[in-house]
Amino acid sequence: MNDTLHFPPATGIGSLPGTDAREAAKAATGSFEDFPHLPELPARGPGADMIGRTAGLLVELYARVEPSGWRIGDRPGRDTRRARSWLGEDLDALEEFTQGYEGLLKVQAVGPWTLAAALELKNGEAALSDPGACRDLAASLTEGLRLHLEEVRRRVPGARLVLQLDEPSLTAVLRGQVKTASGYRTHRAVDRQTVEGTLRDVVGVHDGGPVVVHSCAADVPFALLHRTGVAGISFDFSLLTERDDEAIGEAVEGGTRLFAGVVPGADAPLSDPAGSVMGVRTLWRRLGLRPGLLPEAVTVTPACGLAGASPGYARSAYAHCVRAARSLADNPE
Repeated sequence: MNDTLHFPPATGIGSLPGTDAREAAKAATGSFEDFPHLPELPARGPGADMIGRTAGLLVELYARVEPSGWRIGDRPGRDTRRARSWLGEDLDALEEFTQGYEGLLKVQAVGPWTLAAALELKNGEAALSDPGACRDLAASLTEGLRLHLEEVRRRVPGARLVLQLDEPSLTAVLRGQVKTASGYRTHRAVDRQTVEGTLRDVVGVHDGGPVVVHSCAADVPFALLHRTGVAGISFDFSLLTERDDEAIGEAVEGGTRLFAGVVPGADAPLSDPAGSVMGVRTLWRRLGLRPGLLPEAVTVTPACGLAGASPGYARSAYAHCVRAARSLADNPE
C-alpha cells in the first residue's frame, strides 16, 4: 500500500487561527493545491477544540463540558450538538472550495489513546483508568470515523482521503505519565501491545486507505507506530534526538512517510526555505539514506497546529512549507 502511494510534498497539520470556516478552507485549499486538509478552528470555543470535535464524532457515547474538561455523559446535550454543528460548517466550507477536486485530502481526529487520556468518566477520572472504558471508547471512535469518512467522501467524491489521528498524549500513556484527577498520582502505563493493537484496529477503519499518526510531543514511538501499518508519521522535527535515528531509518526503509514539522507552529521569524529543511538533509546523511529518496519519503508541515498563531503568520507558514518542500526536491543533498 505504502509503496504505491505518492504523497504530495507539503500540507498543514489541522488547526488554524480565527473563527471563519470559509476563510480557513480557502487558506487550506489555496496553500496546498495538491494536498489540502479539513481545517479546525478551536478559537470558536468548546466543541471546536480538538477533544470536543472528536467527542462529537463518537457513536452511542456522548460528552459534555465540565469545569475540569470533557466528561462522558448519557445523552447528547448542547456541547455535542455544538461540536457537530461546527464540523458541519467546516465541511460545507471545504466542499465549496474543493468542487471537482481529485487528489489527496486530509481529515484529522484525535486518536484513541489521547482521547482516553482526556475524556473523563462519571467519577472524574480519565477513561484511561478503566480498560473496559478504553475499549468502548476505541470502538465508538472507530464507528464514528467510518461515518465521518463516508460523509467527506460524499461531499468531495473525487478526493482520496487521508486520515490523520492526533496522538499528542501517546508517549505519556505508554510511560505512565498521565496525571490522575487529584494531580498527585499518575495512571499506570498501558501495555505496549494493548496500545499497538488498539491503534491498529482504529487505523483499520480506513480500509486500506492511508492513515497518518501525528504527535507534536517529544519521544514519538516511531517503531510502535511503524508496526501498526500507518502510511505516515507526523512530528515536530525540532524535538528529534539521535536516539530516534534507528527507528526512523527502519520506518522509512519500510515505506512509512515522514511528515516533518519543520516550520514553527506559533509566530516566529521564518528562515530561508532551504534553512528550514537543512535538519532533514542532515538526518538523511546520518541515516545513510539515498538523497534522491528524500522527496519521495518526506512531506513538509508546520511543527504543530497553528491555532495559537496570528492569521498572517499562519498563511506565511503554509506558503513557507510549500517553498521548503520545493527546496528539498530541487536540492536533496
